[in-house]
Amino acid sequence: MSHFLLPSTPIYGHLTPMVAVGRGLAERGHQVTVLTGRRYADLVAEAGLGFLPLSAEADYDDGHLEDWLPDRARHRGLAAGRYDILNLFVRPLAAQHTALQVAVASRRYDAVVCEAAFLGVLPLLAQPRHERLPVVGVSATPLALTSVDSAPFGSGLEPGSSAHSRRRNRFISTVLHGGPLRPVQTALRTALDTVGAPPPEGNYFDQATRFDLTFQLATPGIEYPRRELPPSVRFVGPLRLPVPAAPLPGWWGDLDGSRPVVHLTQGTMANLDLSRLMVPALRGLASEDVLVVASTGGRPVAQLEAQLGGPLPANARVATFLPYDRLLPRTAAMVTNGGFGGVQQALAAGVPLVVAGSTEDKPEVAARVSWSGAGLNLRTGRPTPTRVRRAVRRLLTDPGYAGAAERLRAEIAGLNDPIDAVADGLARLLAGDRVDLAVEQDLLRP
Repeated sequence: MSHFLLPSTPIYGHLTPMVAVGRGLAERGHQVTVLTGRRYADLVAEAGLGFLPLSAEADYDDGHLEDWLPDRARHRGLAAGRYDILNLFVRPLAAQHTALQVAVASRRYDAVVCEAAFLGVLPLLAQPRHERLPVVGVSATPLALTSVDSAPFGSGLEPGSSAHSRRRNRFISTVLHGGPLRPVQTALRTALDTVGAPPPEGNYFDQATRFDLTFQLATPGIEYPRRELPPSVRFVGPLRLPVPAAPLPGWWGDLDGSRPVVHLTQGTMANLDLSRLMVPALRGLASEDVLVVASTGGRPVAQLEAQLGGPLPANARVATFLPYDRLLPRTAAMVTNGGFGGVQQALAAGVPLVVAGSTEDKPEVAARVSWSGAGLNLRTGRPTPTRVRRAVRRLLTDPGYAGAAERLRAEIAGLNDPIDAVADGLARLLAGDRVDLAVEQDLLRP
């Protein structure tokens, strides 16, 4: 039995995949301790894992980010993304690093299994491999690696395959990284210097590929090809999440196949204002011959009705949470704000998507869905009812979208359990040979 330390930024969408990985490793006989924010101590404990808290300098409540980032609402577009990167990921680096050092010094661990956005691990990775613990990364967000073959992360642009596209990619990368995104690289360099670590290797957006192994919780068909992709990155597909034991809503019998089911979700984080997507989608689909099955992501159904300004449409059924293992096999199309985990669960069921997201990494998720052919990118987080209605009609009438989603479903089904891949990678790293796994193509490539 090995003991693994799992550091993670205290953001729900980043932490919950790590908890799932930790639970899976524990079920395989290992001891697991999670280092993250105090808000999630109970979530970690309920999974049967050990818990270590981050210090206040690295801990924040992602349910009340205004307390940590009082000026966040003032930023829009690229400036908003830069502000979040600087304050949610770079700013806590030094305190994360200290917490990681204290944890490693306090007891014996066999390896670190790190959430890929936890930058406090970078000073550890800078040490010679034979002088430190093995460190693997787990990434539950789209791959951000810079490349001549793709536009810079955050632009929301599909890559293209022509020489013109590659010139465009180089030009945009030069402009963004030398201008609006330059403070990110400067801040990362300063943060590393503060803790006595060497400068970063490559761009800020390349750090998720610095690990001994990086496990990308995605299917390769949803990610852009890049010639610069290190062989240490392995696409292992979305997690196979446990099925919650919860009663089905009373209206579940209405999903009888008489009408196409359109699932509507605004995720579990960016759902404070349900008027961004859920309200226009409900209005736009109200007159369609479909059954709209919506999840509020934990928000009260009464909140949705209040923001809708009246009762729910006759063809709408709403719950706070819904079991995807039961719902998605019955679903013909999904309308979402682009949470990466939810999108991948839909693709694992072969469900085509309409994506309307404008915050965090959601424009990048939307672009990847469009690029793969498995859905439509509305290029906004606040679509009109008409745009949603037209997009859903396209998905339901053009078989190409369902065909692409089915192709990705088959691709995901052909992958092994991601946690088996993580456990196998760790076993090889701990075998004692300290071999360079970058040349073991059978392990590192799908």
